[in-house]
Amino acid sequence: MTTPASTFAAFDADGYERLMGRWSTRLAQPFLDFSGSAPGERVLDLGCGTGHLAVALKARAPDCRITGVDLAAPYIEHAQRRPDAHGIEFRVANACALALPDASFDRVLSLLVLHFVPKTTEAIAEMRRVARPGATVAAAVWDARGGFVANRIFFDTASALDPKAGERRAKNYTRPLTRPGEMAAAWHAAGFEDVVATSLAIRMEFASFEDWWTPYLGKDGPGAEYVGTLDAAGRARLEDALRAAFLDGEPDGPRSYAALAWAVRGRAPSR
Repeated sequence: MTTPASTFAAFDADGYERLMGRWSTRLAQPFLDFSGSAPGERVLDLGCGTGHLAVALKARAPDCRITGVDLAAPYIEHAQRRPDAHGIEFRVANACALALPDASFDRVLSLLVLHFVPKTTEAIAEMRRVARPGATVAAAVWDARGGFVANRIFFDTASALDPKAGERRAKNYTRPLTRPGEMAAAWHAAGFEDVVATSLAIRMEFASFEDWWTPYLGKDGPGAEYVGTLDAAGRARLEDALRAAFLDGEPDGPRSYAALAWAVRGRAPSR
């Protein structure tokens, strides 16, 4: 059986925007503070999604030459249409088999992608391959088990209702690179030098239960993938339980949740 290149359900760019795009934009700022940027660099955004990291980097360093790649064609098409993405190249590509030359980028970045790549070692090897000697290579993934409150509300509640949701919950919290120390270990194993690991923090604000719940009614991401398996009665039961968990006995309205990501950076060695 062939291993999929990604385990993320990716179908609709607008659905992804509702689910994760707004948080990618927010997390891009502390990630770029950590990974750095410099004028005139050639930068690869691996797993660019709908383009949030690439656009944030372009705003910081307008003369950077940025290439964004992602396996999901709908996301790339969305990124190419962004009015704030002028000058950024976006293309469909497999993170584990990049059709890019060796040693061609000054900085290689990946935000919220590698934990959905089953062959993580191959993807990291590709990041090193396309990085020039001395280039910074950095990535971040959600701390799904220990620091992703909005997501845990969904899966913890669903798993209490349905053993099959419990299986998905366990998979979601044990994805590659999401345990403490895993990212640094992977960077050391790949041969990067001057490895530094940290965690990044943002907050996720939701205007209401509907604002939080609606993305799960789409097709994109693990939560929506699970909801799509339910019949009408099962979906209604889940929605009722989730509403109670979200409201906590208080009136509907704004909620704010902490969200943590593991991050790592290293320097590509001289060849």
